[in-house]
Amino acid sequence: MAKKKLSRRQFVASSAAASTALIAAPYVRGAYAAGKLSIGFWDHWVPGANKATETLVKEWAEKEKVEVSMDFIPSQGNKLLLTIAAEAQAKSGHDIMAMSTWLPAEHARNLEPVDDVMADLIKQNGNVNGTVEYLGKVDGKWVGVPATVGSQIKGPCSRIDLLKQHAGIDIQAMYPVGSAPKADDWTLDAYLKAAEACHKAGFPFGIGLGTTSDNVDTAGAIFHSFGAVLVDKDQKIIVKSDPVRQALDYYKRLMAFLPPDVPAWDDASNNKWLVSGRGASIMNPPSAWAVAKRDAPQVAEQCWTHGMPSGPKGRFAPFLPYFWTTWNFSKNKSAAKSLLRHLSTRDAAEKMVVASGGYDLPSFDKLTDFKTWAEEGPPKGTLYHYPNPHNHQILSVAAAPTPHKIAVQIYVQALPTKMIVKHFQGEPMEKTLAWAESELEGFMRS
Repeated sequence: MAKKKLSRRQFVASSAAASTALIAAPYVRGAYAAGKLSIGFWDHWVPGANKATETLVKEWAEKEKVEVSMDFIPSQGNKLLLTIAAEAQAKSGHDIMAMSTWLPAEHARNLEPVDDVMADLIKQNGNVNGTVEYLGKVDGKWVGVPATVGSQIKGPCSRIDLLKQHAGIDIQAMYPVGSAPKADDWTLDAYLKAAEACHKAGFPFGIGLGTTSDNVDTAGAIFHSFGAVLVDKDQKIIVKSDPVRQALDYYKRLMAFLPPDVPAWDDASNNKWLVSGRGASIMNPPSAWAVAKRDAPQVAEQCWTHGMPSGPKGRFAPFLPYFWTTWNFSKNKSAAKSLLRHLSTRDAAEKMVVASGGYDLPSFDKLTDFKTWAEEGPPKGTLYHYPNPHNHQILSVAAAPTPHKIAVQIYVQALPTKMIVKHFQGEPMEKTLAWAESELEGFMRS
């Protein structure tokens, strides 16, 4: 998910130096410390956000008398990914590691089960969404605790003025601050009509169809809205189905109203499209709005983060969670689990959300009502519906419920967006489906 200049990981130039190497933040309590604990956190893109995590860890270490060292590892250049792989191979390294989306399942055999921790946290904070369970639970066992830091919904961020002027949609009235959405009419058909109207006015929606994560995430949510699944939970290839055909047909109509270069977009492109002032709507976490707030405040003050349009099978939003995991070769598992409990309290989660300006999302039901989202602006309340406080949409990840080994290949190889582009560019539907079927058969053999 590498980004360019305006990405959420390279958002502020002053943080660039901190993103080129591990950031050691040792905290040594003294000679009477009750053991040692080493942690590899994701290096946050928001300047200052790491400080909140560091402070919480130090508070816990002082209370528990544990000697702690922290590394904040950037995802740029795959540094975090490479560190995880190296430690798994060496059976040595940090006691706790931050892992995104598919990584807990990939490394499950080397991770300590955390069923006891999750049972307590669910009792304390409410249930987690289905995507967290799908990604964090392997063979019936929890292998990671959902992290507040880094978890995100990639839903629509739209221009209030442009939707109202050109599409006749009052998105603030549809998604009001402080109350449940009034969005029964916000369907995929309504979304298509709005895209057409804004395109005609010269302000197209910016929905990427490249091969990077942001693009695949949007396609995955819209596929789910039609009930379109490529491989079912029993590993049966079902790509040649009516729901998949319906999803491809819908995207073919939608692409006619998008910028012509969207098949080449990466994860920075939609951010740039919004900030440029040329786009009426994109799919992204609040990072694009945050960049606009810095670089184009006249754009930011017209932005509203809201829910996805609904399809025949429901309203689905792309959700990518991070997890905190503990290696099963850790020398201090009890301390690791104690810290994970501490970082997952309501108070800790709220501090992380505040430090990230509302970007980070807890995965528990009872932790979606923090004041930050209602108060952030301009305009005030622009992030209120970002954390899905009224459970009006289903949080999903592309390729679910396919078994992880195949799903991750569908995701990384961007099979949904490749199918969409092939069909839009004139390839007959059945030929596109046959090509996808062949690709999926290859994934199963690998």
